[in-house]
Amino acid sequence: MDHPEIKHGDIKILFTPDEEIGEGTAKLDMKKLDAQFGYTLDGGPAGSLEDETFSADGAKIVINGVIAHPGYAKNKLVNALKVGAEILHALPTDEWAPEATEKKEGFVHPVRFEGIAERAVIEFIIRDFDDENLKAHGERLKQIAENVVNHYLDASIEFTVFEQYRNMKKILDQYPQVAEYAAEAIRRSGLKVTTESIRGGTDGSRLSYMGLPCPNLFTGMQGIHSKQEWVGVNDIAKAAETIVHLSMIWEEQQ
Repeated sequence: MDHPEIKHGDIKILFTPDEEIGEGTAKLDMKKLDAQFGYTLDGGPAGSLEDETFSADGAKIVINGVIAHPGYAKNKLVNALKVGAEILHALPTDEWAPEATEKKEGFVHPVRFEGIAERAVIEFIIRDFDDENLKAHGERLKQIAENVVNHYLDASIEFTVFEQYRNMKKILDQYPQVAEYAAEAIRRSGLKVTTESIRGGTDGSRLSYMGLPCPNLFTGMQGIHSKQEWVGVNDIAKAAETIVHLSMIWEEQQ
C-alpha cells in the first residue's frame, strides 16, 4: 500500500482462529473471500515451502463400564477407567507412537483420557500421508479396543472416527504453478528453498479441498508446539519480503 510502484493483482488477507484443532476454516465464506489461490503463513525455518501434509482423522472411544457399590462389587463391577488403561497399554509402541515414527510414517496418538468408573472417554488423532493407510489405522484401533473390552462381561464401547483434514498435495499437484511461484519468491528474497512433507497439518489442507489451492510458507517458527516455541524477527521480515515478491510474480505471469 505504501509502494504503488510494486505491481500486483488483487490481494485478500484472511485471519483464522482455531487452526491447531482443524477448525480454522469452519466458518469461512468462500464466496466472500473470492480468491483463486492462496498461501498460509504457518511454516518453520526460513526458506521452507510445504505442499504436502498428513491426512488426518480424529477418533473417540467411549467405554461403558458396569457400576456397583465397591464394597459389594465382586463379580459385578467393571471399571471403565481400568478398561481404558488396558486399551492404551495395548497400543503398539514401536510403529504407531509419534515418538517412534518419522518421515512418511503415520501414527495413532491418544490426546485425552477422562471419565469416571462407570464411563470413560479416550480421544485420539490419527495421521498418515496415504488415505488408505489412514483408514486402516482407524480400523485397527477399533479392533484393539474391541479385543480388550470383550474380556469384560456387560461392558461395551462406542467407537467413532471423523475427518479432520486431508493431504493437500492431491490438490496442489493439479496446480503446480502455485508452489513454483512461491519457490521463486523465496529465491528472490535471497533464501535457499527447502521443501518437505509436513508431519502435521495447516489450514491450507482444508482450504485446498474447499477450492483454494494453498501451500504453506515459512514464518521462522522454532520449537513448534513446545513450551520453548519462538520465532526470530529477521525470519518474520523475510517471510513478509517473500509475500511481496510472490505478489509481483503472480502479476508478472498474467
